[in-house]
Amino acid sequence: MSVAVTGTGGAVRPPRPPARRRGPNRRLTGLLFLAPLLIVNVLVIAGPAMMSVAYSFTDWDGINTPDFVGTANYEALVGDPAFHRALGHNLVWTLFFLTVPMGMGLLGAYLLSRVRRGRTLFRIAFFIPYVVATVVSAAVWRQILSPDAGIGPALASFGVPWVGDVNALGDPDLALGAIAMINNWQWWGFLVMLFLTAMQSVNPSLYEAARLDGAGRFREFWHVTLPGIRPTLVFLFLMTIIWSFLVFDFVYILTQGGPAGSTDMLSTLLYRTAFSESRAGVASAVGVVMAVISAVTIAGYLVLRRRLRWEV
Repeated sequence: MSVAVTGTGGAVRPPRPPARRRGPNRRLTGLLFLAPLLIVNVLVIAGPAMMSVAYSFTDWDGINTPDFVGTANYEALVGDPAFHRALGHNLVWTLFFLTVPMGMGLLGAYLLSRVRRGRTLFRIAFFIPYVVATVVSAAVWRQILSPDAGIGPALASFGVPWVGDVNALGDPDLALGAIAMINNWQWWGFLVMLFLTAMQSVNPSLYEAARLDGAGRFREFWHVTLPGIRPTLVFLFLMTIIWSFLVFDFVYILTQGGPAGSTDMLSTLLYRTAFSESRAGVASAVGVVMAVISAVTIAGYLVLRRRLRWEV
C-alpha cells in the first residue's frame, strides 16, 4: 500500500506510479508481430539465397540430383569468355547510368525547380515513361528502331539517306548503346522527380545567403543545391550500381543478349545458362557473383559514409 510522503517543507508528494515491467511478455509480443515478416524473408529470400550458394558448388541440371564439384563452376567462370563479356557490358552499363541519366536528371530537376507555372504538367510528362510497362515500351521502341518501318526509313524518305540502313538493335556495335538509351528514356524522368523533391527541401535561406555573397546560378547549384540533396544523390548512386548489375528486362525483350552476345549481361547469361543450357549449378555461381558485387558495393558505401561522416 502506497502512502504520501511529506517533504521537509511540509508539502505532500503523491505516490509514484508503479514502474512498468518490460519482461519476457513484452519481448514475446514483439517477436510475435515480427514473426510473419521473418518467416516470409526466410522462405523467400534467405532460404533460396542459401540454396543458390549450395547449388553453385554442384553440377546440377535443375531436375536431377546435384553432384558436388567444389569450386569447379567458379573456375569455369574465370575462364569463360562469355562471362567476361557479360561482366564488361555490366560495367559499361553502370558507368553510363551513373553519368548520363544522373546528369540529365539533375539538370531537368534544377530547371523544373525554376518553373512557376505548369510544373505539375511537366512532372506528369516526365513521369509517364516510367509508369509505362517495360514490355510496352520495348515493343514501341522496337518498332521505332525497325530497319524496315521505323524512324530510319522515314527519315530516309525525307532526304536523310545515311540513316535508312541503320539497324540499331541488329548491329553488334550499336545494340548495347541503343538499349541503354531506351532504358534511359524510361528512367531519367523518375530521377527528375526524386531530385526535384530533394531540391524543394533545401532551405531557401541558403540560396539568399549565396546571392548576397554574389554567387551565380552555377555556384548556387554547386555549393548549395548539391550539398543539400547529397543524401538523395548518394542513395541513387548506390542503387544505380546495384540495379545496373540486375538489369534484365529491356535487354531480354529487345535482343535476348544478341546479336552475337553484344548485349549480354550477367542476368541474361544466368537465365540462358539455367534454362536454355540446363546448367543450373553454373547459373547459381553467376548469381552468387552478382550478389557479391552488390555486397561489396554496399560495404564500400558504408565505409565512405563512416569516413566522410555523411549524414545518410
